[in-house]
Amino acid sequence: MKLKKLFILMVIAILTLCLGLTVEAKQVELNIGTAGMGGAYYPMGQGLANLVTDYVEDVSMVPVVTGGSVANPRLASEGEIDFGLTNANVAYFAYLGEGKYDKKLNISAVIPLHPSLLHIITLAGSPINSFTDIKGKKVGVGTAGGGTIAFIKNLLKDYEMNIDEIIPSFLSYADEFTQLGDKNLDICFMLAGYPASAATQIAATHKIKFIDLEDEHFVSLIEEYPYYTKIVVPKDVYKLEKDAVAIGVPNVLIVNNDLDEELVYEVTKAIVENLDELRETNATAIQIDLNKAKGIPIPFHPGAERYLKEVGILD
Repeated sequence: MKLKKLFILMVIAILTLCLGLTVEAKQVELNIGTAGMGGAYYPMGQGLANLVTDYVEDVSMVPVVTGGSVANPRLASEGEIDFGLTNANVAYFAYLGEGKYDKKLNISAVIPLHPSLLHIITLAGSPINSFTDIKGKKVGVGTAGGGTIAFIKNLLKDYEMNIDEIIPSFLSYADEFTQLGDKNLDICFMLAGYPASAATQIAATHKIKFIDLEDEHFVSLIEEYPYYTKIVVPKDVYKLEKDAVAIGVPNVLIVNNDLDEELVYEVTKAIVENLDELRETNATAIQIDLNKAKGIPIPFHPGAERYLKEVGILD
């Protein structure tokens, strides 16, 4: 009798295992490239991944830490990631094979995302009060090859300065702001949406200030780089004494262009139809304006385009 019971239990276990393998085989696993910890990309990617996992049947998505906006188009094109977050200008250069890219990359757009702005932050007691004051200073510039250093180089050029006039430290956003709090760095730069966790964390323990650019430099930068824009950060975001004014650029969700059309359609639908759920838990998502889709400088994936046309976001 005991042997019979044991046999039945074994059969049940085998069937359960087989059924489990069947379910696993049907499950589509996707990933989304974000950036390092401390900016707005990782929590945004995590939130988007949760929507896909919750609302697309038999599909799961996980966020992946990457080198950020510059790395993600290349990773997506090579199939190392399926989806990725990047700046609209970076996506444009990647699609054309210009700038940091020596060939045209196999990427397309899914939806517009929040804008990223160049945070220029130092401690409140710092003698740094303008961009030119960073000469000779220890500067956190984000990860090597990331979008932040490219932005900084454009600013240096506009101010008739060069990278040799600063002491750059290539660190993740979280690490560079930790170093700023410990006074191992003089100032930090971070290209991210707001609120960015690295900045909110240091603002919780230190009084900080935001270095604004002068009006004439906003004008010349936007004239030189028309995809740049001026963004106002309310003072309450980082406990500042006044609203901050920063230079920024829109973000876009990209995808490997060879990914199945129906799959990308379902992913796009899940994100768009449940965006309000993401906005409840992610303050940066409040800044997503789907009507900005027409301004995305690269073609949309056929699956994303089909859905966006169905709901009237694209013509």
